[in-house]
Amino acid sequence: MSTDARIPVSLFLLRLGVFIVMLMWTLDKLINPSHAGAVFERFYTISGLGSTAFLIIGLAELALIVAFLLGVKKTLTYGAVLVLHGISTLSSYQQYLGFDNLLFFAAWPMLAACFVLFYLRDLDTKYTLQQFS
Repeated sequence: MSTDARIPVSLFLLRLGVFIVMLMWTLDKLINPSHAGAVFERFYTISGLGSTAFLIIGLAELALIVAFLLGVKKTLTYGAVLVLHGISTLSSYQQYLGFDNLLFFAAWPMLAACFVLFYLRDLDTKYTLQQFS
């Protein structure tokens, strides 16, 4: 496989990996809104959102990440995923102090993957809906 042919495959795998993580966070909002509420309160200082709010947020997020997975409107969807994950990563800044929450450090390579996907979005062509980009 040529170097040029490896790029779309690599970018697709990054996109799929980011989608899987985002899907789990989205499902948490839809299936376990009380946990999502605790996360919003602790990391974003947003409290008082009910199940209906998380249903709406979760469904909007689901639409976004499916469009992201399919490569639809890449500037918009890849950019939104990058911004959302950037906010999530930075809002957890207290978790990076000490060695008590090592799993939070996984957010940084994922943020790098989101940046790479946004930056190289024109090269990310494998399994995308080109006509909608």
